[in-house]
Amino acid sequence: MAQAIGETIFDLLYLSFALFSGLTMLIRGSTPLVKKAGAMAALLGAGDAFHLVPRAYALWTAGLEANAAALGVGKFITSITMTLFYLILYYIWRDYFRVKDRRGLTGLMWGLALARILLCLLPQNRWLSYRQPLLYGVLRNIPFAIMGLIIILLFAQEVRRTGDRVFRSMSLAVALSFGFYLPVVLFSSTVPAVGMLMIPKTLAYVWVVVMCWSLYRQAEN
Repeated sequence: MAQAIGETIFDLLYLSFALFSGLTMLIRGSTPLVKKAGAMAALLGAGDAFHLVPRAYALWTAGLEANAAALGVGKFITSITMTLFYLILYYIWRDYFRVKDRRGLTGLMWGLALARILLCLLPQNRWLSYRQPLLYGVLRNIPFAIMGLIIILLFAQEVRRTGDRVFRSMSLAVALSFGFYLPVVLFSSTVPAVGMLMIPKTLAYVWVVVMCWSLYRQAEN
């Protein structure tokens, strides 16, 4: 019961913040860049809701294993939306730092995103099962992790070059999100306690949204 209460409160606060911030920036933002940031934050909240709402329901009812199908569908949808999240973040990087050309890099990001989505669509993932194959959990996260690494390097490079303060911590936030997420992919099936790392991973995404909110406030003032 304590887990159900704690997770439900945390998830409700997180989803409310992500959706409120994202929709506010998307609707009220006066520039295409702010609207992109709003779309990204709203997508984050909406996508995670497909996983977190069924999880909360499962914790309050018959348990996680009894609701494996709903949790699996939610996890699948979240995998797709998080891929799009990083693709939008790439375009935010391009627009904010006024990056021109780099067609090869853009093609690489799209290629990695499509590879990740195609891997997620494979039936071997067994999304509807409670215990899913570790091999496909690793495979589908390889292009995703490469996307994250590229984002880390791109923001670090531009922040160092320009001295930007709005996104100065973006590389760290993304690095932390993957640092907390990858052990869950690798070890949560054998060491369930590792799943607790999803909480600090979520807080890293909150940090990303906070930076986008700073961009919104800066643009509106």
